[in-house]
Amino acid sequence: MTELLSVKNLSVRLPPGADRSHALTDVSLALAENEILCVVGESGSGKSVLANTVMRLLPPGVRPDAGAVLFQGRDLVAASEAEMRRLRGAAIGMIFQEPMTALNPLRRAGDQIAETFRIHTGLSAREIREKTLALLAEVRMPDPQAALRAYPHELSGGQRQRVMIAMALALEPALLIADEPTTALDVTTQGRILALIREIQARRGMGVLFITHDFGVVAEIADRVAVMQSGRLVEEGPADAVLNRPRAPYTRALIAAVPPLLPRARAATEAPAILALDRVSKTYRKGGGLIPGRARVTHAVREVSLSLPRGTTLGIVGESGSGKSTLARCIVRLLDPDAGTIRLGDTDLAALSRRAMRAEARRVQMVFQDPFASLNPRRRAGELVAQGPMLQGVSRRDAMAKARELFALVGLDPAAMDRLPHEFSGGQRQRIGLARALALEPEVLVADEPVSALDVSVQAQVLALLDSLRDRLGLSMLFITHDLRVAGQICDRIAVMKDGAVVEAGPTAEVFAAPQAAYTRALLEAVPGRSWIPVRPQAPAA
Repeated sequence: MTELLSVKNLSVRLPPGADRSHALTDVSLALAENEILCVVGESGSGKSVLANTVMRLLPPGVRPDAGAVLFQGRDLVAASEAEMRRLRGAAIGMIFQEPMTALNPLRRAGDQIAETFRIHTGLSAREIREKTLALLAEVRMPDPQAALRAYPHELSGGQRQRVMIAMALALEPALLIADEPTTALDVTTQGRILALIREIQARRGMGVLFITHDFGVVAEIADRVAVMQSGRLVEEGPADAVLNRPRAPYTRALIAAVPPLLPRARAATEAPAILALDRVSKTYRKGGGLIPGRARVTHAVREVSLSLPRGTTLGIVGESGSGKSTLARCIVRLLDPDAGTIRLGDTDLAALSRRAMRAEARRVQMVFQDPFASLNPRRRAGELVAQGPMLQGVSRRDAMAKARELFALVGLDPAAMDRLPHEFSGGQRQRIGLARALALEPEVLVADEPVSALDVSVQAQVLALLDSLRDRLGLSMLFITHDLRVAGQICDRIAVMKDGAVVEAGPTAEVFAAPQAAYTRALLEAVPGRSWIPVRPQAPAA
């Protein structure tokens, strides 16, 4: 095969004061036409720096100081900015990891996709509109016409990512760089996007540099795999060899941390329900003004009835828009349900006034999906954990002492309590959020996608921590996730939601082994790499 991209002995220097001198050190990779190369590794391994070096989009102070990046024979490191502008979008497309920051919030989605055609082609306005609509349909946008007119904040996370993918694929470039393009997507959307990228790649002979931390995605799409650690390449080879016969200890450790799509065997429990939901509903209404018929009505939660036995974990799974997070917010009364009861023991939380709910808040606490957004960036970590008890009347001295205990409990150094949230890694911030939720000694912990943004090894650590805390503290947990591998490892029971309603519920092992609902079967069949069973490889003989 013809070589499309060649990275030769590339080193990228970091600014003074960074945790290491180089983001990349002596990295050499090659990508052929009509090939997908997956680059995997944990946060800080240098994956995204590699992608941004190819695109020449490095931040100030970060620069290559050795090596070359050859694209179709041209050294991109030495290319002028004018030449890079001609290549970006037309010859090299990129799907960025965070679409909300990559999209212009002041411009409609359709305009941002159309801009690619306006800059690089001579198409008429009508032709550009037709191609833009076709792209939105191709990436499975639910309502392409509406998305064309929508601003980024009016789209869901998955829909924004589809707009980004449409922009990158618009001119069907020779090289596509995909930086974690499916991390925020539902499993079925993820499967469709992976199939779409593979289809266009095969049809156009496109080379794809695919950056991910999801080994299921690697098993689904990769021709070859490169594994990076702390800016260095530790292993490279065909996907089958790296996934099933890894050589490097680091690769073996990463694969061992991947949860298999096989639920753990769990003993049946006859414990009474600590939390019981009966016909809970929540409806959103938007617009319409004085004309009720013109309002947009969304039935986010439809008559949901569930029970959580004491000391167990109930998983709520489903795609974006299924009502999972709305249900969680109704339980902790961040949202007021329209109908139904939410009984925590003998107390109906749904019937309480806001003032009365504040008194009951200590009994049910929530861990949010985005640990950085949920932590006040101006408050020190110890204060964030101590804040809850102090609001309940505990003295500052006692609350800070408890915070120190909780830091140790969740695996953080109590000496780090004086640090601000931005000084912690994503996994550490999630542990702070967990410590903050535990500070009030809740009976029920509601965890909303608590590991979705974490590396596979950190994800395994947090899941093990949650399991340990449940056993040690007698916690009962409601665990919300779209990752069925994760659900299988931590949940005793599982409920599947679609369009606001529960379509199937039961013990996790039974639901996974013999799903009754067609939607549940579709979710399980869409899990990337579902036929690949990650095993704990044995170390090679000396």
